[in-house]
Amino acid sequence: MKLQVTQAKEITGEISVPGDKSISHRAVMLGALAEGTTEVTNFLMGADCLSSIDCFRKMGIEFSRPDNNIIIIQGKGLDGLSEPEDILDVGNSGTTIRLMMGILAGQSFFATVTGDSSIRRRPMGRVAGPLRDMGAHIDGRQNGSTAPLAVRGGTLRPIEFNSPVASAQVKSAVMLAGLYAAGETLIREPHRSRDHTEKMLAYLGAEIEVSDNVVKIKGRPNLVGKPVEVPGDISSAAFFLVAAAAMPGSRLTVKRVGINPTRTGIIDVLRNMGAKITIHNEDVVNGEPVGDITVLGSELKGTVIEGSLIPRLIDEIPVITVAAAAASGETVIRDAAELKVKESNRISTMAVELGKLGARVTELQDGMIIRGGCTLKGAVCQSHDDHRVAMSVAVAGLLARGETVINNVECIRISFPGFAETLAGFAKCTYV
Repeated sequence: MKLQVTQAKEITGEISVPGDKSISHRAVMLGALAEGTTEVTNFLMGADCLSSIDCFRKMGIEFSRPDNNIIIIQGKGLDGLSEPEDILDVGNSGTTIRLMMGILAGQSFFATVTGDSSIRRRPMGRVAGPLRDMGAHIDGRQNGSTAPLAVRGGTLRPIEFNSPVASAQVKSAVMLAGLYAAGETLIREPHRSRDHTEKMLAYLGAEIEVSDNVVKIKGRPNLVGKPVEVPGDISSAAFFLVAAAAMPGSRLTVKRVGINPTRTGIIDVLRNMGAKITIHNEDVVNGEPVGDITVLGSELKGTVIEGSLIPRLIDEIPVITVAAAAASGETVIRDAAELKVKESNRISTMAVELGKLGARVTELQDGMIIRGGCTLKGAVCQSHDDHRVAMSVAVAGLLARGETVINNVECIRISFPGFAETLAGFAKCTYV
């Protein structure tokens, strides 16, 4: 399937975006481990989150769907999962496989986990290593560092883990295994990563302590099911925030979006580039801050993105490169080597695709340099089977003269099933 996009004049109005993907995943997993019913509203019905449901259904958890964006989970407690009769297939979801490995590490049964070709290339040793230190038995390809993986859980012991990377997936996997360890598990990160797991665990009754870049969790809590409202996903909002910010005269409001401080790096960067952004109607739901975000279009300028800011916007960097291409001056992105092990190597794929549109991009080992100020022109581009690359290139198409065509856009359904329909409210955008 192809997506055809033409240049937009301005981005004006109000939109809503789908539920947060990270929080939707965690609602499935922690709802399964809690006692009783967890009703989740504004759940993201994207392919990745549906993979999480499928895996836990295979382990004996009952799910119902009374409405389009509501799921009801009948949790069975920490020890309520049952051995799956078949392989657990996570599809394209790195969050599913890594977080689920932490849960499987504490089970008294055997499970095999795999995913699509992208998942089978992605590094799993960073999760398998600390889980083995806790007592789990994990094997697989390349000495258990790539899927398919075989996990035999057991009696776990708490550890003090110094993570070499600021990764919410690694941190969460160890925390979830820590639920099954007698005593206190400690995780220390070089920079603070997104904290949705910590917030939801605390909301459901876990004993957890967070201080700067350190998390401590006590094992064997009594988790209790509760209603969960999933805020709009700021990673999905980012595509439209960038499009509006880069077009002078635009005014866009995105309603009821998650504004967790560990995820709002995109707002900080756009403000640093000169965008006018306000947050209003702020609220807190199940521990997560939410609000409406309004952006006014303006002339953007280049900036430097590095260090502790990177974990707060790692998923938004592809679309940030589009803002950088539209801005005046130079934007430098460093400390983002993690981009190389996403659904695609997002440093290379964004450099290639923006280059087709006329942007000037230089790849670095851990980032890129974008020299803005060029006139973008429509071209035929590729998604590289990466949902964030596909949507970022579509946003670039809104800024480019003429027509832009992106091939193989089926991957967009992973995180934003209604993306093209939302985009069509601002410019000609059709599937061809």
